[in-house]
Amino acid sequence: MRDLAKLKVWDDPAIRGALSWYLDVAENRRPAKFRIAATVATQLDPAASSEGALWAELGYIEGRTVETEYVYADGQFDRLPGLTAKLVEHKVDIIVTASTPASLAAKQATTKIPIVFAASSDPISTGVVASLAHPGGNVTGLSLMASDLSAKRLELIHTLVPRVSRMAVLWDSSNPGMALRVREMKAAAEQSKVGFFDAGAHDLDGLEAMFAELSKRHPEALLVTAEPFTMEHRARILDFMMRNAIPCMYEESRFVEAGGLISYGPSVRDLFRRSAVYVDKIIKGANPADLPVEQPTKFELVINLKTAKALGLTVPESILVRADKVIE
Repeated sequence: MRDLAKLKVWDDPAIRGALSWYLDVAENRRPAKFRIAATVATQLDPAASSEGALWAELGYIEGRTVETEYVYADGQFDRLPGLTAKLVEHKVDIIVTASTPASLAAKQATTKIPIVFAASSDPISTGVVASLAHPGGNVTGLSLMASDLSAKRLELIHTLVPRVSRMAVLWDSSNPGMALRVREMKAAAEQSKVGFFDAGAHDLDGLEAMFAELSKRHPEALLVTAEPFTMEHRARILDFMMRNAIPCMYEESRFVEAGGLISYGPSVRDLFRRSAVYVDKIIKGANPADLPVEQPTKFELVINLKTAKALGLTVPESILVRADKVIE
């Protein structure tokens, strides 16, 4: 019988897989019990398989050897401090986060409980860590920062839509972790002599206002960031893009799986699996301050041919041969 303490996990296939990895690590390499808590900014997609089936495959019995709980902020960043404070109150052993706001809330709530961020856009500028090589304090993890990522996304947009002269970025302007991403995309656009529009919004009213502005500006291409706010309103964003026939690059594949055109970015599943190594090292006594923050090493390109056809686009062979997944 596996003897594990209570866990709090996300209702998402990639994250479930990662925390399942934590369970495996826990059983095989750690003699004492521990508790992992995950703070979530917004509710993500439901898991592809049922909880019982997932735990059964790993040899666990839901409710007996593992108990799953779901903690969401419902897209409201101001709820994160309260949620994190409760986790600290419950004396969990490790806190895992997956967004800059969640990481900042956890860091402000405790200087003692180790914090592992599985994905943070800009951990240095936002103050999550002091540096990548020497994070300091009780926080470490995986950064989404990668050199030339914005330029590569723009290159893919140019390949799909060769005559792009105007583009925009739709993002959550209240998320400090995304500011660097937008600046990088703006710089890449300017270098390619492509007009750039900052379509930042932070609530539903702002999103609708930005839709109206984009309808007036008619950008020839658009980038949508992957973060709690855009994921929360994914269906609304996808509907707007299709109704206005705007070719759109997304940072995360779930947008494309739901009907978006193309995505290119770090593999979420790989980031969470790699974050399990951090959890393992901390459980075995490592100090988070001594564990360097790592950057993405695996990237995924996903293209939706049905959406491309609806937009009147022909997907070049150069993209098809590079794609990790082609949705037909």
